Amino acid sequence: FYKIRLKSVENLPETGGALLVPNHVTWIDGILLLLASDRPVRMVVFSGNFRNPFIKILGKMFGVIFISAKKSSITKALDTAAKALDNGELVCIFPEGTLSKTGQVQAFRPGMTRILERTKTDVPVIPIYLDGLWGSIFSFDRGKYFWKLPKRIPYPVWIHFGPPLSKDESIHIVRQRVQDLGANAMNQRAHNESCLAADFIYQAKRNKKVKIADSSGAKLSGKGLLLKSLVVRNLLKRHAISDDEQYVGMLVPPTVAATVTNMALVLDRRIPVHLNYTVSAEVLNSCIEQCGIKHIISSRKAMEKFNFNEEDLNADIFYLEELKEDKDKEPTLGDKLSGIWNAFVTPAGRLIKKLKLREIGGDDIATVIFTSGSTGVPKGVMLTNGNVSSNIAAIQQVARIDSEDSVLGVLPFFHSFGFTVTLWGSMCLDMSAVFHTNPLDSRMIGKLCDKHGISILLATPTFLRSYLKRCTPEQMSTLDVAITGAEKLPTDLADAFEEKFGVRPVEGYGATETSPITSCNVPGNRATSKDQIEFKDGTVGRPIQGVVAKVLDLDTDEELGQEQSGMLYIKGPNIMKGYMGRDDLTAEVVQDGWYKTGDVALIDKDGFIKITGRMSRFSKIGGEMVPHIKVEEAINEILGTEDSDADDDDSAAGISAAVTSVPDDKKGERLIVLHTALSIPVEEIIKALSTDHGLPNIFIPSAESFMQVDEIPILGTGKLDLKGLKTKAEELTA
Repeated sequence: FYKIRLKSVENLPETGGALLVPNHVTWIDGILLLLASDRPVRMVVFSGNFRNPFIKILGKMFGVIFISAKKSSITKALDTAAKALDNGELVCIFPEGTLSKTGQVQAFRPGMTRILERTKTDVPVIPIYLDGLWGSIFSFDRGKYFWKLPKRIPYPVWIHFGPPLSKDESIHIVRQRVQDLGANAMNQRAHNESCLAADFIYQAKRNKKVKIADSSGAKLSGKGLLLKSLVVRNLLKRHAISDDEQYVGMLVPPTVAATVTNMALVLDRRIPVHLNYTVSAEVLNSCIEQCGIKHIISSRKAMEKFNFNEEDLNADIFYLEELKEDKDKEPTLGDKLSGIWNAFVTPAGRLIKKLKLREIGGDDIATVIFTSGSTGVPKGVMLTNGNVSSNIAAIQQVARIDSEDSVLGVLPFFHSFGFTVTLWGSMCLDMSAVFHTNPLDSRMIGKLCDKHGISILLATPTFLRSYLKRCTPEQMSTLDVAITGAEKLPTDLADAFEEKFGVRPVEGYGATETSPITSCNVPGNRATSKDQIEFKDGTVGRPIQGVVAKVLDLDTDEELGQEQSGMLYIKGPNIMKGYMGRDDLTAEVVQDGWYKTGDVALIDKDGFIKITGRMSRFSKIGGEMVPHIKVEEAINEILGTEDSDADDDDSAAGISAAVTSVPDDKKGERLIVLHTALSIPVEEIIKALSTDHGLPNIFIPSAESFMQVDEIPILGTGKLDLKGLKTKAEELTA
């Protein structure tokens, strides 16, 4: 019951020997490859899987090369495979040596290399990627093989054949090429098939339990959430948003009300843009202008809490309270009856068609998330339905999420992780979410974990440290998964968290431009195999399914092998559509589908990524990106320094202060200000950064972080010596 499609099958040679090297996801991978090839293929397989006499006879009929753990068997199998290649036959080996239990490509074992070393002819290596098989009954999807209902009949499978590689190519590069095929395959599927709104409707109609809740006591089931969203959709269309508005701003913290509003907009085929309520009105207005936002949906409580006035923002504010306080804006009987009928009676497929959601494709924009560039000018990262959908599928595989899981949602929806994982993850997967507006409110978070049986915690190390201090083991007794990102996870924090709560946090990696997840370790309590390495301390895990990473030399851009540090590039269905209205900036960081992360990293022999440095002038402090140049400019302006060039090219001409960072055990990194003799006391500078320049507290260095030097390190070109700057700061703080 499989529908097999072949991609670039012309790369499979019509004559002569070739070694086929595919990924390994299901028990029937070999059979599918036999069906895909017009030529006979000799499979190298573990003899323990062919104990049945009939199956063994069948295997011999197809020329299967059996191999066992015995040394003599290994030698015989390798020799037989090499001889077959020299005789012009096709031979296939699964270099992972095992079925992947996460969908991620596992480490390649040296068997393929040992076969090729024995060959006497110039045999090509054909990388192959079997796509779509994760989720079939023969894969480990849903935590088991076989005993589950197929998701689709017939089940679609794509087999991608890559260009031939030299037999002398390193095993690392061969693995990269297999993953590259996977990234291309997932890209094609994600950008053709994904619609978040439709996925939400299917999931909501299946869910009768509490789907979302928040710290105010509000809670909704899946169908209740769909009902509310449909009603609010009608009200917003009638009272707040005109037909021609595509982008609608949202200025609300993560709550049940915010979730309902987001879903209401999406069901009306609008694009919600969650605005960062921790930045200045000036920055928000830049975001509003870039998206052409006419209306922002907020609440009076939120506007007061975030200290915004209506006149500060260049858009009309619609307060959610109006839907309750103004009788003319309350839902009509027709709104209620229509909502009940569509949420509880109308089949999902018919409702999706009725709302014209099938017109939305995977390449259509799902949201715009703003991130500050090095000059502090916000850049709008356009994330598509395909971007977000592929990330959700990947996190389900890595964390093995099921209906018993409940995730704590403390990250704001203007944060790509909060938007993708806690908001849309809970909407599209069979898990519940509990929201709270303040990720550092540890006491309330402890109470929520206890009350709702939270099993999945997604937070930065800074937040984890706070929970470690103030939450009790009893409150975290149901916790099963803790995943961190945005900052390096200190080993001492991981050890202490595990000792107190019995769960070891694991690290992931990503960026707003990657939707955001790029790689992740499998949480220890969700690891299912003793023979597969699924997590490593000190790394950010393997790339998620469909994503490939590569490392290029910093000077030559040559692709590097394993264990070599260089610039990290990412490719896959998670790469953003681009920066809104800035094709020039997009072209700088995305080329041929590869996103330049700005981070220095290495990929080890097992395919795990280790971040070894950060190239761009940013610091990740408490999970937030802090631009050095923005802080530097403000300080120099306060000091009265003329520094018109520093904005663009790190020119150090005439500056009195420069900003760098050093590692910090508590927050990941700490800003350091190196300065010459000051004309203004440090305390006054700090005050002016807040009052005159409106910088968030996290952008403002402490008084102890201002350090006087004889001169600012400068290169011969007149630019700041960034390396010298950092070295000096490390010396002064050692």
